[in-house]
Amino acid sequence: MTIILQESLRGLFYAPYYAALALGAYEQEGVEVRFASAPSPGQAPQTLFDGTVDVAWGGPMRVNQLYAERADCDLVCFGEAVTRDPFLLVGRALCPNFTFADLMTSRVATVSEVPTPWLCLQHDLRLAGFDPARLDRVADQSMAENMGALRGGAVDVVQLFQPLAEELIAEGYGHLWYAAADRGPCSYTTFYARRTTLDAKRDELSRLVRGLYRTQKWLHGVSPETLADTVQPYFPAVPQQLLRAAVTRYRDLGIWGRTPILPDGYDRLAAGLVSGGFVQSAAPFETAVDNSLAEQAVARSALRGAAHKRQPCRSRDRAEDRDIPRRGSPISRSTSPRRSCRAGCRARR
Repeated sequence: MTIILQESLRGLFYAPYYAALALGAYEQEGVEVRFASAPSPGQAPQTLFDGTVDVAWGGPMRVNQLYAERADCDLVCFGEAVTRDPFLLVGRALCPNFTFADLMTSRVATVSEVPTPWLCLQHDLRLAGFDPARLDRVADQSMAENMGALRGGAVDVVQLFQPLAEELIAEGYGHLWYAAADRGPCSYTTFYARRTTLDAKRDELSRLVRGLYRTQKWLHGVSPETLADTVQPYFPAVPQQLLRAAVTRYRDLGIWGRTPILPDGYDRLAAGLVSGGFVQSAAPFETAVDNSLAEQAVARSALRGAAHKRQPCRSRDRAEDRDIPRRGSPISRSTSPRRSCRAGCRARR
């Protein structure tokens, strides 16, 4: 059984998905995964509708967008990996006691490649009592261009993901002002597919989610350095020390969930989409989310763990009897990394 799995862009915050590929976690659950990359983040959902791929990973933002745009939309989120916002605000000057008022007196360059980071930040501003429209904002440059603008003094603050933020901090050009993860749960990245695919390939997708859950447990049981080294092949142009520092910061911020079950962070994300005018109303949780596969994966793992405790003589060395992937499993041809750049991402607009 084979599933075609698509990434929307290359980003370090997707590390749980890359680790699952690198460790062979899906294959251990009995499903072959062919890895593909979308032409651009915005084009990723169309490949699901035309049948080019079975599953994509990305934000529930895209699912809400498609429900607002297409009467035939039947997309559903499942298998969450990124449970908090991974974007960071980095400023030229130190700002140890940051408040959102500091942004209102600064020139701020926000992410243009995808809409979610700004939609979430503008909602933070609203909740703090500020009008996002009054922000002195640069909204039309890439993250790489914004890094250059910060180095050159053209802007005061930039919005970035890792390892770009870590690069500026390591260079001494930037200082961390605000980690969006600190706002709390904000459902950011899940698997998503058409409901027709979920029904037709339920067994394969159940195995996919079980592979993700294996990896989540492994991820939270190893050092950040081990995780960084595991996903390094997907970011070959990023120096090892920088990648390790970036992964460590993300782990410390708690952006990666411990189970694939979507929490109440969906409502926080949806509020930003609505307040920012991206959609008039959010898709109901029951329409856009299906937690059944994730709940089954967690329950199955718990039963297996209980069975192992009752049978202490049973060998636990076999790969199929373990809940964590094998270390050092080779990356198969179908799951090898395909895109990279010096910054560790390649977001085509």
